[in-house]
Amino acid sequence: MKTLRDVAVGNTAKVRKLHGEGAVKRRIMDMGITKGISVYVRKVAPLGDPLELTVRGYEMSLRKADAEMIEVE
Repeated sequence: MKTLRDVAVGNTAKVRKLHGEGAVKRRIMDMGITKGISVYVRKVAPLGDPLELTVRGYEMSLRKADAEMIEVE
């Protein structure tokens, strides 16, 4: 299973499935990350956390722990 954390900087991935439970999953979905959407990995912080992403035309930061819950293809 490949997750958003595994995607290299400068690449785009399509979301296959969201893992996780309850409030955490809902928060990820509220940020616009849903099944079928493309996510572009813009940057990774110097110490590796968080990731800077472009989703639905806006930029956001996401922790590695949350990125591991997002399965991509």
